[in-house]
Amino acid sequence: MIALILRELRLALTAGNALLPPIFFLLVAALFPFAVGPDAPLLARTGGGALWMAALLAALLPVERLVEPDRAAGLLDQLAVRGIGDESVAFAKLAGHWLSFGPPLMIAAFPAAALMKLPGDILWRLEIGLAAGTPGLAALTVIVAALTAGLRGTGALAGLLILPLAVPILIFGAAMVEPGGGGGAVKLLGAVSLLLVAIAPFAAGAAMRAGRD
Repeated sequence: MIALILRELRLALTAGNALLPPIFFLLVAALFPFAVGPDAPLLARTGGGALWMAALLAALLPVERLVEPDRAAGLLDQLAVRGIGDESVAFAKLAGHWLSFGPPLMIAAFPAAALMKLPGDILWRLEIGLAAGTPGLAALTVIVAALTAGLRGTGALAGLLILPLAVPILIFGAAMVEPGGGGGAVKLLGAVSLLLVAIAPFAAGAAMRAGRD
């Protein structure tokens, strides 16, 4: 399992894809003030929600490389022949994907908060929310990657599938960074994220098994 997780992380790093999520995240933070204006109170009210949407799209960026290359190369078949379950492979992909984009986004949140002129208390709530919510985003991405493996237009289709499913994470994540938000939202965010992480290996594993049959 550790070897599979390290392989996923190594693929993300060697392909250069690990830089795309934080760069995209920071680009949204840099451009958003131009769209709504430099008004600090307005940015404080709306910036957190914009960063959560950026986090969702950043998680979705590598969706085409998570499952399809391994399926096309026959690696999933080889792992199955060796007795490694599809659920274990899916969990390794989930963990590797989160490690490649979750912590970098949490680091990128510091300069992003400065660009958005977010107060310190909202920044720390954003960090806690990203720590709780990004595993759920990674789980959704792996599920969708397994469902769309082998189909044409994977990127567009994945976006259509994941956006409705990610609504609870976006709602509770944005609620955390609203002025006066906090405790209740983080509990709900953590619960939704934990549920998605628990479901993802079985859902993605079943999708990979169906695609192999």
